[in-house]
Amino acid sequence: MAVSKSPLIMGVGELLWDMLPTGKVVGGAPVNFVYHATKLGARGVAVSAIGTDVLGNELLNKLDQNGIKHCLSRSPYPTGTVKITLNDGIPSYNIVENVAWDHILLSGEAIELAKKADAITFGTLAMRHEDSRKTTEKLLSFVPDGVLKFFDINLRGRYYSRELIDSLLSKANAFKINDEELKLLIPMFGLPQQEDDACREIMRRYSLNYVVLTAGDKYSAVYTPAEKSFLPTPKVKVVDTVGAGDSFSGAFVYGILTGKSVPEAHKKAVETAAFVASHAGAWATT
Repeated sequence: MAVSKSPLIMGVGELLWDMLPTGKVVGGAPVNFVYHATKLGARGVAVSAIGTDVLGNELLNKLDQNGIKHCLSRSPYPTGTVKITLNDGIPSYNIVENVAWDHILLSGEAIELAKKADAITFGTLAMRHEDSRKTTEKLLSFVPDGVLKFFDINLRGRYYSRELIDSLLSKANAFKINDEELKLLIPMFGLPQQEDDACREIMRRYSLNYVVLTAGDKYSAVYTPAEKSFLPTPKVKVVDTVGAGDSFSGAFVYGILTGKSVPEAHKKAVETAAFVASHAGAWATT
């Protein structure tokens, strides 16, 4: 994998407003990922869809203000929103359906950027509607071999299936999952009961270069075919954990693409996620 000081990193999928008790903040796992990679020095690109409404215009302004390039469809559907309630900083999500990011259109600009990308991230949530699923799968077909294809599973509600997860794993070479999500996958995919064995089996079965396992305030681990990096989670006063996992992913991928070792990239990812968890919203930065 080529090392770049300013890698081109794309995030494909949901772009929305997280409606927190304290007010609205930009959300959506792919754009959160891109935001944190951009703040570290990447050239970030968000591929999604927004409405022609005021909320869509505000999202566009936020991306521009933060230096995030975008390929956004303007949709007749409303801009996405998610109502978030917090219990000791842990979020619960009420995700509005049939919104703009369910209907992402493929553009020539996005295709050309995909051909030059150093990394691309995607997840299950934006696949809940056929329109965005087809667009994402088509865009991935233009990404060259050797590019980091980062599948952050990001299970929400009922918006996933074994068939979908298997399909996306087959398109990825890196996979991120948390401990609660892994518990769901173990019986679904007939994986070993122990976390360590389950992660290694996923890596083997899908010929992955990286498997990233996060376990909230306990620990995280990064697996490669040759090594494992394990770190306890730093103790911080949690405000909310919204976007903490996405910030972890963005920092980790940026580290790998800029030539850091797996332990070095992992350490930066852990530090970034801990900082985000100690601040409100997904776009907290140092």
